[in-house]
Amino acid sequence: MMKKVKGLLGDHDIEVIVGTLLRYGVMTASAIVLAGGIYFLIQHGQAPVPSYHRFVGESVGFTTFSGILKGVADLQAKAIIQLGVMVLIATPIFRILFSLVGFTLEKDKLYIAITLVVLCVIMLSTFGGLKI
Repeated sequence: MMKKVKGLLGDHDIEVIVGTLLRYGVMTASAIVLAGGIYFLIQHGQAPVPSYHRFVGESVGFTTFSGILKGVADLQAKAIIQLGVMVLIATPIFRILFSLVGFTLEKDKLYIAITLVVLCVIMLSTFGGLKI
């Protein structure tokens, strides 16, 4: 059943905006990762192939928001790639936030509650292990 809030957006409008948001979020993240990957190859393309026999995690600088943003400001290729991954992770979170706004405009209390629970679960699981 299509709802249209008086003078505001209807269900179809919200679906279109959410779809567009997801599409542009993924395209933006892909473009950032691609740019970072190309820049990484320009910087390190001639370097010897690293040994993959032992896993070496990412340095501490790329596990925090501030470290990633500082790395991007310093034009570090790995930081640019990490920024693209952050944008990709943030895209569905923005989708849920926008859905919450839509349900709030419709005053649909059941979906507002469900969306808030989903948002809380995603935020806790995403940022619970992150070193901010």
